[in-house]
Amino acid sequence: MEIILLTVGKTTVDFVKEGIEEYLRRLKRYVSYKIVPLPDIRQTRTITPDLQKEKEGETILQFLSPSDFCVLLDERGRQYTSVEFSSYLQKIMASGRKKAVFVVGGPYGFSKPVYDRADAMLSLSKMTFTHEMIRLFFTEQVYRAMTILKGEPYHHE
Repeated sequence: MEIILLTVGKTTVDFVKEGIEEYLRRLKRYVSYKIVPLPDIRQTRTITPDLQKEKEGETILQFLSPSDFCVLLDERGRQYTSVEFSSYLQKIMASGRKKAVFVVGGPYGFSKPVYDRADAMLSLSKMTFTHEMIRLFFTEQVYRAMTILKGEPYHHE
């Protein structure tokens, strides 16, 4: 299975990029994982938040294929411990789908059609983080999940 983190916009903060690159390097031995940045909506100052969500949503939906398992990273999603997330990820990987796409939306969240398309929603925390930090946190959690599933000593309970 391929795991994709679909993001609106690129990662620009150097220390975040370095952290992501470290976990991408580590993940290569476990699973096919990549981050796919979608282009930012330009001229956001001249459009409403709802219109921005709609435009971002159209781009997200164009990326997804009907067979993809789509999980939105959303503050209203289900929260897991790292061990629970590893089990959840294992179930998705065993589902027979070719791709699991985890989606980080833009600053105003997702449009209704994107919510309607989603198979699930996941929240990494009740706190708010920058979208760039979420990319690093999520990538590290996928790595942690893989080490938990393999019984490796990265995660401590």
